[in-house]
Amino acid sequence: MKHKRMKKSMAVMLAVILMLSLAACSGSKNNASTSNSEPADNNAKPENTAVEAKLNPEEPAWKLDTSPVDLSWFVGASWYGRTWGESLNSKYISEKTGVNVKIEVPSGEANEHITLMMTSGKLPDLITMGSWETAVKKLWEGDHVYALNELADQYDPYFFKVAGDGTLKWYKQENGNTYGIPNDSYSPNLMHETGMTAANQTFLVRKDLYEEMGSPDLTTPEGFLNALQTVKDKYSKYKGQPISPFFAQGNVPYGMSEYLQNLLAIPFEKDGKVYDRTTDPDYVTWLKTFRTAYERGLINVDFLVDSDTQVEEKTNNARYFMMVREWTGMTAVNPMLAASENPDSYYIAVDGPQNSKGDTAKLFPGNMDGWMVTMISKSCENPERAIRFLTYLASEEGQRDLFLGKEGETWENVDGKPQLKADMVQLLETDIEKLEKEVGIMDTYWMMRNPVIVNQWRPEKAPVIKQMEDFANAQADIDGGIYKGLDPLGDSEVAVTWSRISQNWEEVLPELITAKDEAAFDKIFENFLARRASYGFDQVMEYRQAELDARKSKMAE
Repeated sequence: MKHKRMKKSMAVMLAVILMLSLAACSGSKNNASTSNSEPADNNAKPENTAVEAKLNPEEPAWKLDTSPVDLSWFVGASWYGRTWGESLNSKYISEKTGVNVKIEVPSGEANEHITLMMTSGKLPDLITMGSWETAVKKLWEGDHVYALNELADQYDPYFFKVAGDGTLKWYKQENGNTYGIPNDSYSPNLMHETGMTAANQTFLVRKDLYEEMGSPDLTTPEGFLNALQTVKDKYSKYKGQPISPFFAQGNVPYGMSEYLQNLLAIPFEKDGKVYDRTTDPDYVTWLKTFRTAYERGLINVDFLVDSDTQVEEKTNNARYFMMVREWTGMTAVNPMLAASENPDSYYIAVDGPQNSKGDTAKLFPGNMDGWMVTMISKSCENPERAIRFLTYLASEEGQRDLFLGKEGETWENVDGKPQLKADMVQLLETDIEKLEKEVGIMDTYWMMRNPVIVNQWRPEKAPVIKQMEDFANAQADIDGGIYKGLDPLGDSEVAVTWSRISQNWEEVLPELITAKDEAAFDKIFENFLARRASYGFDQVMEYRQAELDARKSKMAE
């Protein structure tokens, strides 16, 4: 009896061991199928085949896992004031995908903020930065972000279907990888075909004052100075507050440099060679015009020193007369001013400073670079969910969700075409702040916006906005987008040289405008050019030429 009980016990133990072995083997195979490490050996091929079957390049992979996951998203714009999780639409997208987003913005300069994060080794999961920012190249070259094509290969091949070959090719680096996906990216072919140029640079004036002054000619230095004199003599105050006669968006680095040069239609190249726009005679003439205006007390330095808060306060209260300003930044202000007690106090686009030939402005159109690029950092603990979320947002389904919201709530199908509900259109026209903060549709979350997709769903713009857009489109240099962002970025020697020159220019231009006379202006300018040469400006020009040649080759492919 005792021997039989022992045999029975041994049999039970063997059965248990066998079950545990099978369980361990099964667990090992399951782990191999989901591992981020090297591919499994030949013995695990059936499991790998099963996973590959799930990752259908014709189907978005985000649907495979909609369990809750948190992703932090750094948006490199200190002025961006939207959050995720409070608006109706962000809640809908989180419920649908399982992705909860925590939006972070820099308190100051985005480049400095992200550079500090790189030093610390801890970055947000998703990073959206201006395509022109030096930190973008540092993130790529410093191995701080994933190659999106590699993540897509591993976790979501549907990405290649929605990201677009053009975008991936345009941002492909020498090692064959693409690290960022842009928003607002346009190709010249698309702009020629649709007439949508995405040009947003304009010269704006306050409609009522401009027309009351007889719509003066602002294209020549003389007309420009005369108009400023009229403002000083007759319109120095509005509602008890001083009028600021002039504003330049982005101050020296943007508004008073490349933006003003675009208004003056200064070329980027001559006879195939990159042109030094800063020394162009027409540009120098207009800088001297601003110096004269300052000397006569027609402008002050507020347009060079005002904070974002001050600019917003003055704009909202129609306290600028004329502005070198992107019309897209006026889409909330103009309807508000048009609905105020003074309905003609909104801003309209007109011809601003022109070159000595009287050429029409050549404004930056949209381009392949887009506006900002979004990346996935290597600090991200869930890169598979991150790439799948970006793939979803880049797809037509994601673009519709992001832009229009949930069907039946904020939009409906009319004759087979998505259309905003009437109450949403009314909010768009009268209270964009509420539309974005509480509803969260349209351009609230623009970080992955694809204009080719979303522009078909936009309702007709209000006349006070459309006038500015139409004016910009008419003056867009459609084939000029290739020149945007030719300057070196990153940590290379030439990039450091350009950074040094740029920083010095930011210091010098206010000195030029406030120079006591023209002779002092000339001396300051000559000294700057000498310093610029000593810093290594020739190398910067060589870099620009090489970059332009490379872009032309890409466009020809």
